[in-house]
Amino acid sequence: MQQIFNFLIRNKNSILFLILLAVSVFLTIQNHSYQKSRFISSANFVTGGVYNWANNINTYLHLDEYNERLLEENKQLRNILLNVNDSISLEEKLDSTSFEGNYQFRTARVINNNFNKPDNYLTLNRGENSGIREEQGVITSQGIVGIIDRTNNNYSRAISILNSRSRINAQLKNTNHFGSLMWNGKDPNTVQLIDVPRQAPVQQGDTIITGGRSLIFPKGLPIGSIESFELDQTQSYYTIQIKLFNDMTNIGYVYVIENLNKEEIKELENEQ
Repeated sequence: MQQIFNFLIRNKNSILFLILLAVSVFLTIQNHSYQKSRFISSANFVTGGVYNWANNINTYLHLDEYNERLLEENKQLRNILLNVNDSISLEEKLDSTSFEGNYQFRTARVINNNFNKPDNYLTLNRGENSGIREEQGVITSQGIVGIIDRTNNNYSRAISILNSRSRINAQLKNTNHFGSLMWNGKDPNTVQLIDVPRQAPVQQGDTIITGGRSLIFPKGLPIGSIESFELDQTQSYYTIQIKLFNDMTNIGYVYVIENLNKEEIKELENEQ
C-alpha cells in the first residue's frame, strides 16, 4: 500500500494531467455535435471490427458442426426430391437427370481415403448402427465415389471408383448409349468408360452420368466429362477417358444411398 501511495505522489502531476485531459475530452464530445458524431463513428468502427474478428474465430472453431448441419439438411432435401415421382411431369421423368425409384440418403464423413494404389478404398465413420449396409452407393454433390463393401456397427468401407475391381454402369447424358466405368490405375482424376458402341455420338466435353442399370446408383448421377476417346482394337467400341467432377484426392463428407426397392427387385429377378 505504501508503494502505491509513493507512486501516486511521485506521479501526481502526470495523473492530474491525464484526469484533466479526460475531463476536457469528455466535455468536448458531450457539448459539440461534430466531435460527438466522430467519436460515436470511431467507437462503432472499433467495436464492429472486434465483433467481426470474434465472430470469424467462432465460425472457424465450429466449421465441423456447420458442415454436419448442411449435410443433414442436404440429405433431407435429397430424400424429398427423389421420392416425389408422383408429382413430377412426364417430361421431367424423361430427363436423364431425374431420378426414378425410391432411395434414402445418409450422411457420413470419410476418415481414410486411398487414391495412390491399384486398389483403393475409403473408410467412413458410419456403419450398421446408422443404417449403412453392403452394396450401397457412395456419392458427393459432385459425383459418385464408390460402393460399400464392408460394414461393422460403427464404421464402413467403400470400394473407391479408383479400384481395379470397380465396374459401374454409366452412359452419355445426351443419349442412351452406355458402357462400363473402370480405372486403369494411373491418374486419380481420370477414369475410363469402355464398351460404348461406335454408333454413339461421342464428343469431347460431353457429360457422363450413371446409367441406372444396377440396383446401387439411380440413373442421372454426375460422373465427369469426356476428355478424349478412341476406338478399341476391334474398332467396334469406344474407350473414353473421363475427367471426374469429383476431386478423388480431397473427399471429406459423403452421402450413402440406399435403394429401398432393391430386395423386392432382386426377389423378382431371382424367380425361376
